[in-house]
Amino acid sequence: QVQLVESGGGLVQAGGSLRLSCAASGGIFSTYALAWFRQAPGKEREFVAAIDRSGGSTRYADSVKGRFTISRDNAKNTVYLQMNSLNAEDTAVYLCAAPRLWGYADYAAFYNYWGQGTQVTVSS
Repeated sequence: QVQLVESGGGLVQAGGSLRLSCAASGGIFSTYALAWFRQAPGKEREFVAAIDRSGGSTRYADSVKGRFTISRDNAKNTVYLQMNSLNAEDTAVYLCAAPRLWGYADYAAFYNYWGQGTQVTVSS
């Protein structure tokens, strides 16, 4: 069983930056991929970024490519999401997710473990 706890959200002005963290416990951190999703009020959960177990392979949604960077520190059992050039459309609850299966995907059904989420609000 994997437990995930996100932190780092908050209120930021448009054009600003935030770094989210997701601390994992349970399982062996370096054996599973991780992903970030987000969900805005009234909208479906949306893929943001994913990283493989070694950190050598990543994938991004087109909407965040070039602005967000996913990374992981296997020694600290933590995955990060560096978010730059934020805009109002980035406002959402950001959730960390981990799968039971090998690899990663850009759809929510692939992931079995989820954190509670952290709120990111971008003011324009």
